[in-house]
Amino acid sequence: MLDQHLKLAVLHQNGWQLESIVARLRGARSEWMARHGRTCEPDAREQPSCKAMGEVVEALSSAMFPMLLGPADLRLESEDYYVGHTLDAALNVLLQQICLELGHGLRPSADIERQARNIVQDFALTLPQLRQLLDDDVMAAFSGDPAARSVDEVLLCYPGITAIIHHRIAHHLYKVGLPLLARITSELAHSATGIDIHPGAQIGASFFIDHGTGVVIGETAVIGNRVRIYQAVTLGAKRFESDEEGHLVKGQPRHPIVEDDVVIYAGATILGRITIGAGSSIGGNVWLTHSVPPGSNITQANAQTRMNSPS
Repeated sequence: MLDQHLKLAVLHQNGWQLESIVARLRGARSEWMARHGRTCEPDAREQPSCKAMGEVVEALSSAMFPMLLGPADLRLESEDYYVGHTLDAALNVLLQQICLELGHGLRPSADIERQARNIVQDFALTLPQLRQLLDDDVMAAFSGDPAARSVDEVLLCYPGITAIIHHRIAHHLYKVGLPLLARITSELAHSATGIDIHPGAQIGASFFIDHGTGVVIGETAVIGNRVRIYQAVTLGAKRFESDEEGHLVKGQPRHPIVEDDVVIYAGATILGRITIGAGSSIGGNVWLTHSVPPGSNITQANAQTRMNSPS
């Protein structure tokens, strides 16, 4: 502590009044923690790290696709060693981050560490299945985009694939009761790609987001298999319910259900707990707040007609 004061005293000589600023910032942090009922032991970190989770997701991605997303100097002869070494490092960092979320700023107890270790082990065992699911997503993009020259191009270059890799990891974390780590993981992809998928969204196999910028998929959205969506599509909520005190009711189903083999074109906005029937096509810039049966072909014109027709 004395050493810290000496360092601040030296910094104070530069004329920035840092000692006073640091003290006021400490006061702001203390006020924030008191307001939210937070406690944090002096030698503990309060919450998980976005940077650490970014490293975890990058490592997991490279372990699942080592020759494409791994280091440039990796060769087939050392592939298995690299995968094992990378997974070991990533899972240990993930273990630390899970302990932080479960511990809420306190030193992890033996029970928390045991719970976190079980979560990490279960997650690790799902990685082969996750890789196969992502293979289907890559193939859906390759098959659905005439501009795609190879599956390697899709994996290396398409923002929709980056987003779905993050989402498949985030959704697992969400399901096992780690909403903060899940949200951090999804927001890393959001920042990088402009695609905003809440980790709670349920997304089936062979999912393809083409172009991707501006796509929003809400927490309780349910998406079937072989669904394709384009840029600026929103699967959102129509309204938000409040309780008697005016607080938003959280966790209620409020986003669309999109059944198998649906295509949603650029700029479409689909709101509320409605169902888009299997095999339907939703045209560009359509605003849709009612369910449509399987095989529907919805354009701006017929959507407007439906809205204006007498009930």
